[in-house]
Amino acid sequence: MFAGHIGVALGIARVERRVNVGLFVAAALWLDLVLWLFILLGWESVSIPPDYATTHQPEFAFPYSHGFVAALVWSAMAGALALRLRARLDGGRARLAALVAAAVSSHWLLDALVHRPEMPIAGAASTRVGLGLWNQLPLALAAEGALVVLGLALFLRGSRLAPGKSIAIGVLSVLILAFTVVGMTLAPPPPSATAMAASSGATLAVICLLFCWLGKPSRPHR
Repeated sequence: MFAGHIGVALGIARVERRVNVGLFVAAALWLDLVLWLFILLGWESVSIPPDYATTHQPEFAFPYSHGFVAALVWSAMAGALALRLRARLDGGRARLAALVAAAVSSHWLLDALVHRPEMPIAGAASTRVGLGLWNQLPLALAAEGALVVLGLALFLRGSRLAPGKSIAIGVLSVLILAFTVVGMTLAPPPPSATAMAASSGATLAVICLLFCWLGKPSRPHR
């Protein structure tokens, strides 16, 4: 799940137009940003199974980034941070904190839908869950596409951004969906887990920066 997280972030961003959409995109992708960093640090791991060429599903051990309890902790931390970063947002601090926390926690819910039963509840030795929708790949990709389309429709309707920026966000979201489809169907196995972590983490960081740049409101004309 990649583009689907973006779609959810766009839908959440509609609720609070005064905040840069990039904040919600970063929140929705936060668990994966933590995952790839932790893999590079050796705290979590990913392996490329022999059937990757047909399934395109790596195998993860990620209790600190994608455990259910861990996701709740990350969500609470993100919400608390949003309170401090947006202390001057009149009349909407608590709502912003809730929205950011919801964006972070939505990541776990979507991943639990598509991953195999590999997502721990509390720790590495705890019960693992996952509905495995990726085993029905056409259905999984259709659901991801629907999230992007719905999120874009909600975000672009009534957008306060300049038309050019709104169009660019739409194009970027569609490109991310195309990238997701290719990655889940045609992409060859990565050369190593380290290469996968480094390239994936860098891609996510660039995506967040692009949305922050595009989501910056234009200065009002004087």
